[in-house]
Amino acid sequence: MDKIVVHGGAELSGSIPIAGAKNACLALMPATLLSDEPLTLTNAPRLSDIATMGELLASLGVEVSRMQDGKVVALSSHALTSHVADYEIVRKMRASNLVLGPLLARAGRAVVSLPGGCAIGARPMDIHVTALEALGATIELRDGYLHAEAPGGLKGARVAMRFPSVGATENTLMAAVLAKGTTVIENAAREPEIVDLAQCLTAMGAHIEGAGGPAITIEGVDRLHGATHAVVPDRIELGTYMLAPAIAGGSVNLVGGRLGLLTAFCEKLEAAGVEITETDDGLRVTRRNGRVSAVDVVTEVFPGFPTDLQAQMMALMCTAEGTSVLEERIFENRFMHAPELVRMGAQIDVQGGVATVTGVDRLRGAPVMATDLRASVSLILAGLAAEGETVVNRVYHLDRGYERVEQKLGACGARIERVRG
Repeated sequence: MDKIVVHGGAELSGSIPIAGAKNACLALMPATLLSDEPLTLTNAPRLSDIATMGELLASLGVEVSRMQDGKVVALSSHALTSHVADYEIVRKMRASNLVLGPLLARAGRAVVSLPGGCAIGARPMDIHVTALEALGATIELRDGYLHAEAPGGLKGARVAMRFPSVGATENTLMAAVLAKGTTVIENAAREPEIVDLAQCLTAMGAHIEGAGGPAITIEGVDRLHGATHAVVPDRIELGTYMLAPAIAGGSVNLVGGRLGLLTAFCEKLEAAGVEITETDDGLRVTRRNGRVSAVDVVTEVFPGFPTDLQAQMMALMCTAEGTSVLEERIFENRFMHAPELVRMGAQIDVQGGVATVTGVDRLRGAPVMATDLRASVSLILAGLAAEGETVVNRVYHLDRGYERVEQKLGACGARIERVRG
């Protein structure tokens, strides 16, 4: 099994290109199921999760091909051969559940295994199920599979979500574009990935208003056509690499970065003493004057501080001047990286969903284990600031969400390598 080895102490300087958003692409790919015409996605990230979604779609009869070194994904669903999303594929990745809404809308039926993915909390499917039932689907759970049917087609309805779930909003949005009549999704997720999906569906002929706000209105159409769509930049990769010079020192230009993708995060980073400036091609992040200052963080749904950057922010706070409090309000069980950071000399006290971090002068390199996707990269960030060698084990998590991390950081002066196992 591969490992990432980091030798800390090197300041960073250079540029890092920001890839297309994993979470956006994983919702855009199932949109191909809504049309018998081709869908082409550009600026696609080259990640194992994208390959897994391609495998799942291919099992349903979708023609999937990668071009331009994997940065373009071409999809064609002109002849679906199955409506069953098998456990052996779905268990690898939670986003596999995003075929449920499109299959219902296109085929009138779907059998989808309950999903897998990182062990960072329950993340139940009930919001998805309730929303699709509001559109007229009947759904039963049998033998670990959701059996969904809408033999008379889906019908527009008011869908009030008890929580602004990103995945449930995406599933409902894709189902509603082919439903008869008008659908209004209330308390919808507002993340940039939702806006990106709505823009792609609109390019395919859907009628959608309000994406990015708390209420989305969809006027159903009879059919969608093909389209070409560029995947939005990955705001979580962007935030992760913004933290790299903040924790290691130096200055890095993030090509393709946008302030609007991470407003709340950028406010916290600047409050900690990190300089962020807009450039012609992205954002420049600089830390030159000693340790950063401790700041408190509460994770919230967009536009609040992203839960997917909490682990990385904790790594920075481990070396900050003062004490910070990080409160996790989105997912339970998402402080599994804390004990690994403690192995590196961090001072962290976790009580339920709250972690209190007292900054130390210097972390120490140690062998550590990645427990999930974001935890894995938080340990790499910590290694950049640590004395000696840090060995991050179980980095298969990392490859699900970060494209060639050792190459991107290495190009900026980080002493980092992948050891094949």
